[in-house]
Amino acid sequence: MRPWLVWSALLGFAFGGFFDGILLHQILQWHHLLSGVSGVASLRAQLLWDGLFHALMYLVALVALIGLRRYRARAASIDESLSGAMLVGFGAWHVVDALLSHWVLGIHRIRMDSPTPLLWDLGWLAGFGLAPLALGAALIRGARLSAEARLGRRLPLWLLAAVTIGLAAWSLRPPADRQLVTIVFSPATSPAEAIDAIVTSGGRIAWANPDLSVALADVAPGRRLSLYRRGALLVAGQGLISGCAAWSSRRDDG
Repeated sequence: MRPWLVWSALLGFAFGGFFDGILLHQILQWHHLLSGVSGVASLRAQLLWDGLFHALMYLVALVALIGLRRYRARAASIDESLSGAMLVGFGAWHVVDALLSHWVLGIHRIRMDSPTPLLWDLGWLAGFGLAPLALGAALIRGARLSAEARLGRRLPLWLLAAVTIGLAAWSLRPPADRQLVTIVFSPATSPAEAIDAIVTSGGRIAWANPDLSVALADVAPGRRLSLYRRGALLVAGQGLISGCAAWSSRRDDG
């Protein structure tokens, strides 16, 4: 396979990881990276591993972009197959995730709370794994196209990018009717220091776990950055106490 196709597919692979992490971990909150690992029960640990996963995807994307940079002078000649290669990579991510994470290692499933998790795994694999793989392969194999047809060939790539960017933006947006944010404090921060950090920032605690390592608080958007100076590792807009917080509480109680 031509090298630029490999780099393009690797970039699509990173997009697949971002898509899953943003949609399933943050927005839908169906699972975290290590939801199926019994030794990782606290929300703080789950969020930490989610963050490390996203950092890895950033690294994969950076490596792919560096690889593609070598072929920037030939952009016009490779553009018609770029979207196909990226779709192959996007689909490959979901195939690898299903085979390795869901079934071999068992570190999570698509719907952790479903009575039939295999059906969700298979449906996600078909829709976001096998379908993009087939479409991307067809685009790569396609004959040379006229200038008019190239736009249609690039359309799946633009749609993929738009959906990924849109989900990323949505995950950072707190609901309009609430100001609640999830705050994860460092292990060195005591419960008293965590409370003081929230109160000093003008916030109000809505929920917290027993050791105050994770809290949901009503903090004005302009005051959230100050929490990082007072021991916070993560400040993320949420809005549903029954989401990650309730899920973590159930895991901790069990």
